[in-house]
Amino acid sequence: MKLIPLFLILFALLGCDSSKNLAALCKDNPQICQEFGEDSWCKSERNNVSLSRIVLKTQKLEAQKYPLLVAYEEYIKCMSLASQIQHIKLKEKTTLRKNNLYKAQAKLAELTSEVANSKHPHLLFYRWSRASDRAALQQFLQLEGSADLEDTISQHNLATYYVKKDIKKTLGLLFHALELQNPKEKLMPEILQTLATIFANKDKPKQAYIWLKAYQLTLKKKDQRVETSLQQLIKGYGLDGEFLNQVAVNTLENIKKGKFKAPKF
Repeated sequence: MKLIPLFLILFALLGCDSSKNLAALCKDNPQICQEFGEDSWCKSERNNVSLSRIVLKTQKLEAQKYPLLVAYEEYIKCMSLASQIQHIKLKEKTTLRKNNLYKAQAKLAELTSEVANSKHPHLLFYRWSRASDRAALQQFLQLEGSADLEDTISQHNLATYYVKKDIKKTLGLLFHALELQNPKEKLMPEILQTLATIFANKDKPKQAYIWLKAYQLTLKKKDQRVETSLQQLIKGYGLDGEFLNQVAVNTLENIKKGKFKAPKF
C-alpha cells in the first residue's frame, strides 16, 4: 500500500535533461500535455499536472492519484490569480486563463469523486483535510504505527493532525518524516517550516534558527520575511549566526542524503 514517490517516478522517466525528456513524454502523450491552453503563467504548475497524469497513465496505481490531486490544486491556486489579470489588447489571454481554470476545477472535482472510497492512507488524509471526512480520518488514524504509514508524507500528515493536540508527539513525527527521507525524493519544505515554528513557540531560539535557516535554503526565491525573522533571532538572542548557518547546511545535507537522525528533544 506504500506510495511510490512522484519525484522518484519522474526521476526515472525524465533522467538528467528534464526539459528535453518532458518534450519527449509530451510527444507520446499529446492529449495530456495539451489539456490546458498554453500560457506563460503557471508553467511549472501546468507541467506538474501533465507529468502527474503521465505517471498515473503509465503506472496505473491508485496511490498516484494523490500527487495529481495536489498538482491540480496548485495549478488552480496559481491560475486563480492569473485569470484575474485583465489584458486590454489581448482579451483572449484572459479568456484562455479563465477556461483553463474552469477546466482544472472540473478535473479536480472529477478526481476527488474517484477517490471518495479509496483506502490508501494519503488519500484518506486528503479527504479529511479537504472535506472534513471524519470516517476517512478514523481509517487513517487506525493505520498509525503500521508499515502503511512509514513514509515521509504519511508521517507529515500525522503531524499535521496532532500539531494542536500533542506538540511532543508532533515533533517526533516530523523528525521521523525526515529520517524516512529518500535521497531521490523531493523534500517537503513545510516540515522544516513547522519545526521552526514549534521551536520558536517553545522559546528555543537556536533550534528555531537552525530549522528556519534550513527552510530558507530550500526556497527557490528569496523570502524577505524569513530573512527578517532570522536576523531578529540573532539580534534578540545574541546567536552565533555563522555557526548556526553551518549547522543548518549540514543538517539539510544529511536529510537530503537520507542520513538524518532525530535529535533528542
